[in-house]
Amino acid sequence: MSAVLEAAPPAVSTEPRQTWAAVFALARFEARELLLRVPVLLAFAVYIAWTVYRDGDDFPVLQSVDRATQSAPLLVALAVLLSANLAVLRSRRRDTERHFAVLLLQPWQRTAAHALSVVPAAVLTALCVAGQFTWQALKPGAIGHGSPAELLVGPLTVLLFGAVGVLLGRLIPSVVAAPLAGVFVLFFFLLVAAPGDNGGTRWLAPVIGEASNTMLPSDLIGRPAAWHALYLAGLVLVAVLLAMLVSGGRTPIVAGALAAAVVLTLTGAVRQAEGVSPELTAARERISVTPEKEQTCVRHDGSAYCAFPEWEPQTGTWADVVDHVRSLAAGNEQKQQLLVRQRVDARYGLSGDAALDPSATPHQVTVGTAWGGNRVPEFSAAVASVLVTGSEKAAGDMCDGRMVTVMWLALGWADDPMQSFRNVRLDDSVTGSAIVLSPTDPLSMTSGQTDVVRELLQQPRDTVTAKVKANWAELTSPKAKTSRAAELLGVKVPKDADACEE
Repeated sequence: MSAVLEAAPPAVSTEPRQTWAAVFALARFEARELLLRVPVLLAFAVYIAWTVYRDGDDFPVLQSVDRATQSAPLLVALAVLLSANLAVLRSRRRDTERHFAVLLLQPWQRTAAHALSVVPAAVLTALCVAGQFTWQALKPGAIGHGSPAELLVGPLTVLLFGAVGVLLGRLIPSVVAAPLAGVFVLFFFLLVAAPGDNGGTRWLAPVIGEASNTMLPSDLIGRPAAWHALYLAGLVLVAVLLAMLVSGGRTPIVAGALAAAVVLTLTGAVRQAEGVSPELTAARERISVTPEKEQTCVRHDGSAYCAFPEWEPQTGTWADVVDHVRSLAAGNEQKQQLLVRQRVDARYGLSGDAALDPSATPHQVTVGTAWGGNRVPEFSAAVASVLVTGSEKAAGDMCDGRMVTVMWLALGWADDPMQSFRNVRLDDSVTGSAIVLSPTDPLSMTSGQTDVVRELLQQPRDTVTAKVKANWAELTSPKAKTSRAAELLGVKVPKDADACEE
């Protein structure tokens, strides 16, 4: 009897493939659970409802719209932080941690699955951000160019907060850690990332707001959006890899990846804090002091409209306002050719909100970089004041009955003149004295002038227009008194009508 000994075939291990398949399977399960949690559902509902409610401007500037997509995802990010943290702690709360010892996955691999479960929430946030931006970009009055890096901030913030929630669950196995982290984030925003602070430390926060609503040409924005996106991406990787490391994943691959993520984060943090380059500073100075060197001028009905390249499509809209104002005038002013020049003070970047000095150039009218809403009656008031007084500089010194004529020209053509009257006044009132807003120095109205204008705006447009044109010379004279303007236009003379003139 003989026996033949044969070598057994080598075993083929499929554990790595099975392990990562299990990681992805667990990630899919946790992602579904996370998206169905009440805080996350409520956060997305509020986010979408708020976005639809706000709607935006009819004339959005896309280099400002991209930044407007960053704040609302913070609500989703906080909800994801809490939900991801609770998911990590679920096995401790339910005393099922010991059962995981018999499963294929190691603790650090389960941590990786929890980190991956946050990705669908970030993707859904990215879809909301893309929808919000596209909605504004498709509006007929949209101008400018958005930044992809600015649009990434919202989704990256959700990823970051979710990763922090997972990390807290591994470092501090307590359900109060995540809420405390949310409170810390709020204090961080208040103390470190305050809008208007030009220090480099403010860029350490995930979302960086601006102190003013100044709208600049896209090439003068000066925000380190790409470096900030790199910084956020690095933070996400650091949080995820650190969570895996403390969960037992002390492998050379994890340690090396963590070191690379730290380098990535530091690179983004340093580069985003470098400040504005000398070239950008010079360009901002040039466009603020000598805008005519950067503009293209087009003509509409004899008047010239000079705008920065991205705003050229709006010149036709400005021309419509000028035509409406001139249609209510008489004499030479009805055909007066104007120079409408776009101006902005870009020297302080997006944090500046300096007023523009009125131009002394005859028949030049200033228009800003924002349009729509209250900006329309403000521009209309500027056009009317230049038609009546001859220049913006002269209009700033006006304190007589001509103010009645100016306000009629500015508001008489509007679809809802009384609402425009409220919008153009600083206190949103239609009684008493007030400041009238304008692209440059504001105008001022006395209580008596307000009463006369209010009465005129409530009368039939054709009737008042006929009276204004019939008495144009006297109504636009520098010696005109408010009481006399009221008499000529058939309005009761208010008490103390000539207080300003006296």
